[in-house]
Amino acid sequence: MTTSYPPSGSAPEQEPKQEPHGWQREWQAFWLAVGFLSRVPMLAQIQYSQALMNQSSVYFPLVGLLLGALYAGLYTVLGLALNPPVALLLVMSFHLWITGAFHEDGLADSVDALGGGYTLESRLRIMKDSRIGTYGTVALVMALGLKFAVLLDLERIWLGLLFAPCASRLTPLVLMNALRYVTDPEQSKSKPVAQGFSGMRLMAAAGFVLLASLILSPWASGLVLMSLVSVVLIAVVWGRYLRKVIGGYTGDTLGASVVFSELLLLVGLTL
Repeated sequence: MTTSYPPSGSAPEQEPKQEPHGWQREWQAFWLAVGFLSRVPMLAQIQYSQALMNQSSVYFPLVGLLLGALYAGLYTVLGLALNPPVALLLVMSFHLWITGAFHEDGLADSVDALGGGYTLESRLRIMKDSRIGTYGTVALVMALGLKFAVLLDLERIWLGLLFAPCASRLTPLVLMNALRYVTDPEQSKSKPVAQGFSGMRLMAAAGFVLLASLILSPWASGLVLMSLVSVVLIAVVWGRYLRKVIGGYTGDTLGASVVFSELLLLVGLTL
C-alpha cells in the first residue's frame, strides 16, 4: 500500500505544530540528547526536527556526566560487596547496556571500514554493514580491555567513571563543527547527527566540561589539562585522518572519537 498526499480540498488543513521556544525548546533539546545517547526514557514530549537535533548537541557532555554519575554510583554500591575488578566489569556491562554500545559500535564500524576499504565508496559501504569484521572485533576487544585495565589502575576509579563520559562527548561536537558530513547519496538516506549548530553552543558545551573539570580537580590535580588534551588531540589527529581518507565525518567516526578521547583521558589520569 502506498501513501500519497490527499488532493487539494479533500481534507481539512491541519494547523502546523507550533515550534517550542525559549526554555521549553532547551528542555526538549536536553531530553532529545538523552534519548539519542542512551536508553534512558525521555521524560518530555519531543517535537522532533533537525533544528532541534542540532540544538541538542550542546547537551551531549551533560548527558555524559549524568551517565557517569550512574556508573560511579553503581560502582560505589557494588564495591560494598564485591572486589574492584568484578564491580568494574559489572559497571562496564551496565554502560554497554544503557548506551546500547552506541559509541563502541561506531568504533568497530569505523575501524572495519578504514582498515578494509581502499576507496571512499568501499569504506562507506563497509561502515554501513551491520556485520562486524576482524578489524572491528580486535579494536573493540582492545578498547574495552584497555579501559578496564586503566580504570582499575586509577587511585579513584569513581572519578574516571564519572568524568570521562562527560569530557569525551565534547570531541564529536568539535569534529562536527570542523568537518563536513560524508555519505554516499546513492546508497544512504541517513542524515548527520547534527549540522550547522552555532559556535556559541559549542563554546557552551566546552564551558560545561571545563566547569565540571574544575569542580572535580581537587581529586585529580591534572584533570583540567587532561580533559583539554584528550579532546583537542583526538579532534585534531582523528579529524585530520578522517579528512584525508573520507573527506569528513560520519556518525560512526564520531562514536569512535568518543571512545578514543575517553581512553586518552583515563590513561592520562594514571600518569
